[in-house]
Amino acid sequence: MPVEIRPLRPEDREVWEALFDGYAAFYKTSATPEAKAAVWAWIFSDEDFWADLAVLDGAVVGLCQYQLMHRSLSGGKVVYLSDLYVLPSVRGGGVGRGMIDHVMDFARARGIGNVRWLTQEFNYAGRRLYDSYRPKSDFILYSIPVEG
Repeated sequence: MPVEIRPLRPEDREVWEALFDGYAAFYKTSATPEAKAAVWAWIFSDEDFWADLAVLDGAVVGLCQYQLMHRSLSGGKVVYLSDLYVLPSVRGGGVGRGMIDHVMDFARARGIGNVRWLTQEFNYAGRRLYDSYRPKSDFILYSIPVEG
């Protein structure tokens, strides 16, 4: 049965939070209640931030969240796939690919010619999927916490 991708709805808060917590745990971190409240608010505001759920056989099994990002060198925008998470029990079954394709369709429908995302080196299973779209870029991410 094919995966259905649908927009997050206000009544999905509990399942969204469980998936979001699973996503954070995969990357060995957690999201504070304040962070979750902020993200939840972005989804239902007029910000350029979207969240969709993957449904397989009537069960929610995945989450993708994405946003628009300005690209100064092109004078255009890209879609940044900020969060992609699939329950471990269904990984490898096409759910992740379905969500990526969904985000690519979103970009295509808006005339946006690029979708991008980051992952960590150790995400080997995810990288096998991502490499099937295109090999990784040679960019290196720097992330510097700013205090005070």
